Amino acid sequence: MPQTLPLNRLRTLRWPAALLGLGLLATGCGHGQSQAPALSPQAQARAYLDGNQPDEAVKLLRELHARTPDDVDVARALTEAQVKAGRADAWAEELRQAIAKNERAVDQYMLGLTLFSRARDAGAPTVAAFERAIALSPTTAEFHYRLGVARLESEQYAAALGPLRKAVEMAPERAGWKLPLAKALARTGDTTGAVEALGTVVRGSPTPAEVATARALMNPLADPFQNFPKAAEAKLEEGMRYLHELDAPQHALIAFEEILHDYPDLAVVHALLGLAYQRLDDAGRAVDEFKQAIERAPQDGKNQLYLGELYLSRQRTEAARTAFEKAAALNPLLDLAWFRLGDMRLEARDLDTAKEAFQVAVTLAPDSAAARGKLSLVYQLQGDYTAAQRELKAVADKDPENTEFALRLGLLYTEEAQKARRPEDRQKAASEAERWLGKVLETQPDNAVASKALQVLKGQ
Repeated sequence: MPQTLPLNRLRTLRWPAALLGLGLLATGCGHGQSQAPALSPQAQARAYLDGNQPDEAVKLLRELHARTPDDVDVARALTEAQVKAGRADAWAEELRQAIAKNERAVDQYMLGLTLFSRARDAGAPTVAAFERAIALSPTTAEFHYRLGVARLESEQYAAALGPLRKAVEMAPERAGWKLPLAKALARTGDTTGAVEALGTVVRGSPTPAEVATARALMNPLADPFQNFPKAAEAKLEEGMRYLHELDAPQHALIAFEEILHDYPDLAVVHALLGLAYQRLDDAGRAVDEFKQAIERAPQDGKNQLYLGELYLSRQRTEAARTAFEKAAALNPLLDLAWFRLGDMRLEARDLDTAKEAFQVAVTLAPDSAAARGKLSLVYQLQGDYTAAQRELKAVADKDPENTEFALRLGLLYTEEAQKARRPEDRQKAASEAERWLGKVLETQPDNAVASKALQVLKGQ
């Protein structure tokens, strides 16, 4: 079973700056650094910040802010630049003077961000600034979000819930905003709500940093070894060594059964016992143990995943699907559950739901060739060749020796060339097809599929 974070990590988890602090453009306006010759002022500012030139960014962003004083994204970027330039104190004083002359919500917001960047002011002073920004502009979701984060970082978990809920209600498209909400919910005892929030995050195309934060939040919530009796730890390690390292499930059974003799309600041991029985091909007893684990720990999605895998191996497809759905709902960070659901929905030709499931699987396990391959197939069946090729190339670029994916790319481009209406599109796809098929034939000269596809191209 995977290692999990200790419970106190949920309390001490600090949020990556790109999510909740002053990593501003990435979470706000969504403008990344562009490779185009002519960058927009905001994109150029981002480039300066990424290149450790905050002074240059400040010049650009001051001009932008003067032209669009109510633009929250620009205001946030300007504050980031000022802080990175080492002028947080001077910037805070400038904002206070501006507020004294003519109080504006955006100035209070920028003051709150500036104070949040300084440990000594990250509590009450920051909260007061964001509260004032909300009073002046109650319909700006960003202000509610930042207030919630400030309270969360001050360990005012109950007080953080209101503004965080308000923020995600006002801006439901900001899936990443549900990460701090999930932490606040978990810290106030609403585990179900926290898990639901994390489920929204993983289905909302999160960044790798957001996925990492989601995992850090989910791990202690789904830790099967919470409150495990110390007296049984040595026997547990013995059983797991027999099961996972020595491939001796019969010996593992003995160890796990000894633990259950003294502690019959340990769900994780029932699950391990089920895995041992499954290894011995005793499906009936494995199912019984998994069901006992589920009964004792109904909130643990991994037990549903184990049961689903067993049902799937026995061709009990409908029962497996139900178990995988429960697994993904109880623990949305289980990429295998999403992959299995995608596979089943693809088999049923339910392409839209299959795509959603595989997208989550790829988000959670971006290096999974199997998940990307299946997602590519869904895109291909939907006629989205560009997206299908993107997924295959992601694997081929990381693993240039992967002949299977090179062949799939060649066949995909061949299909696109055959279906293209415009001659230029047909020629472009045919050229790519020949390139990828040629790579296959370099290493596998007798590959009949690649040879036939090349013949089809030449016969067009």
